[in-house]
Formats: sequence, structure tokens, C-alpha cells
Amino acid sequence: MILSVQQLEVEFATAKGLARAARGVSFEVDAGETLGIVGESGSGKTVTALSIMRLLPPTARIIGGSVEFNGRNLLSVPDRELRRYRGRQISMVFQDSMTALNPLVTIGVQVTEGLKTHLGLTSRQAKHRAVELLGEVGIPEPDQRLTQYPHQLSGGLRQRVAIAIALGPNPSILIADEPTTALDVTIQAQIIDLLKSKQEERQMALIIITHDLGIVAGITDRVAVMYAGSIVEQGPTDQLFTQPCHPYTYGLLRSVPRLDGEIYDRLPSIIGSPPPIESLPGGCPFRPRCEFAIDRCEQEVPTLVDNGQGSAAACFVNLR
Repeated sequence: MILSVQQLEVEFATAKGLARAARGVSFEVDAGETLGIVGESGSGKTVTALSIMRLLPPTARIIGGSVEFNGRNLLSVPDRELRRYRGRQISMVFQDSMTALNPLVTIGVQVTEGLKTHLGLTSRQAKHRAVELLGEVGIPEPDQRLTQYPHQLSGGLRQRVAIAIALGPNPSILIADEPTTALDVTIQAQIIDLLKSKQEERQMALIIITHDLGIVAGITDRVAVMYAGSIVEQGPTDQLFTQPCHPYTYGLLRSVPRLDGEIYDRLPSIIGSPPPIESLPGGCPFRPRCEFAIDRCEQEVPTLVDNGQGSAAACFVNLR
């Protein structure tokens, strides 16, 4: 197993006190495998990704758990050693390419920086490799793009640049956090196809963080569903989509538009909104929104229980 996250706990200091943004998050990813992490905004997906990279803001701190890469706990290594892993072995494509890229620096400088830092290439070698990378991710006239700035590129091209930067050092793991945000449907499909092709070509582990279940269904091997900072269900993609065990997963899947549905059917939705992480309700956090809740849900917090065939759910009511 190339990456193993076990019982990750992250808290933020807020005006209302400490807020637990990740609560006992555990999952594993192997080389060549694609894991999808899904859930509504605020469920803890990005916090989990940033914790793996140790890129959390100053207001957050990791208070428990481990993140093991090839058996080495990245949460305990010194900062100097961490630099050998971050970017070189584990890369990340961030949500918004316009804010992820430096608007004051040319594309060429941003792509070559990582190549020189992580691979030790000379300026000439890095420039040559940068042109190759931009071409590999489908950017036309890549040599001319090196002198341009992010604002001179479209959203789709900026996202391809961000992917090129992440792929440059040949990482073993690529984390893509909402890689298709603010892109139109056609460009979304191109970006997802690009990520999947590069993952298969390089046999790297790929973690896709998204709320788009269509993307997850199309390219992932396994899925982890997050709610209120915890993983409430995880398992093989096909199994989770056809036989969800947790009411939240069931609600998410039921909310996806279907081509075989009646034209005038009202699209089902999950009632209410996710609770603020600084004031979670007692018992199961999903209980106030759950149509299958029982008395036990109000008293106890469920933990992930293996349901067989590699899947697990944190629920007292098994929908399967």
C-alpha cells in the first residue's frame, strides 16, 4: 500500500472555539489505483488532502492519526525531509487554477521551478522538459505559452498548466482537488480524461476530490464518502453506486439526474444542510437529515463497520 491514512484528526481554531474538521479519517491507496473522495462542501475533503501534504493554514493543526507514505509517517518527519516528499513524491492539483498559479510570474517560470528543485535540471533542461509537459497535457503551441501569464490563458488551459506542474517531478501520488471547478462540461471531460490517461501511463496513485458523482463513477476504483469530517462509507465504486449502505450515500446518489427518469419528476434532495463543524449534534451527525434514523442514532456515534466485499459504512441501519 503506497499511502495509508489512519485515524486522522484535524482541528481549527475559530471565534466559536475549536472545530474538528477531520474526525478519524482512514483510507488507503495503492499504486495505479484511483480513489474518489466525495461529499458536500464542508465535509472535510480538502482538509484531508491538505493534511496529507501538511499544507494546512496556521489556524489548523493535526492532533492525531498518521499519514504513511511507503511506510514513512509524513506527519512526524522534519520539514527539511518533508520537502523530499511534497511535490516530488506526492503532488497536488488545487481547486482554482487562477489562484493556484502566481499571476505575477510567467507560465515558464512556474513550470520549470519544480523541475529544477525536485529533479535538479539545469535551466535549459527544465525549459525543454516544460515544453514537453505542456504538450503532453494538450496545450497548443507550448513553447509560446512559456512567456505568457496565467491571465492570458483560458480556464481550461490554466488547469492543464496546473496539472503539468504537478506531473513534472513524476510523483507516485497525484491528489486532484476539484480539478474541474468553474470549467464547462466539455473541458471538464477533457481534464478528467487527461488525468486518467496520465495516471494509467505512469501507474501512479490518483486521489480525486469532488462533489461530482458522474466523475467518480467514470474513473475511480474505490470511493470514500465524507460527511461532517468523517468517512461514513467507503468501498468499490460499482458496489457503492449499486448497493449503498449509508443513508447519506443513498441520498447523494438519488439526487443525481437520471436519463431514464420521467421528464417531469421532481429531483429528490437531502433535506436540510450539513451541520457547522464547531457545533455538531449529539449522536450521529447525519441524524437530523436522515429519513431512516432510529433512537440509537441520537445516543451513539456510529463507526465504520465492514459490510463484506471490501466495503464499510458508519451506520446503525444497513440499507443493503
